[in-house]
Amino acid sequence: MTGELALTLTSDMLWTAMKIAAPVLGITMAVGLLISMFQVVTQLQEMTLTFIPKLLVAGLCLIGFGGWMLATLVEYARVLFEQIPSYL
Repeated sequence: MTGELALTLTSDMLWTAMKIAAPVLGITMAVGLLISMFQVVTQLQEMTLTFIPKLLVAGLCLIGFGGWMLATLVEYARVLFEQIPSYL
């Protein structure tokens, strides 16, 4: 295995991981920002007020995007396994 091939495989892996994680992280971050703005306006500083909604939204995102995330991961693995003979 050459260094260039190793870098290509690592780059593909990281891009796939970012693509899979982006919906959950983005939506959870947006909900956290909205809740933080609500806390600033109301001066209500309760830790569970931020944690529980973000946890629920992350769970809903996993339910909603889970099929797409799994399909993306399976497609990446399929392509990777198909290319194994060309790596040798």
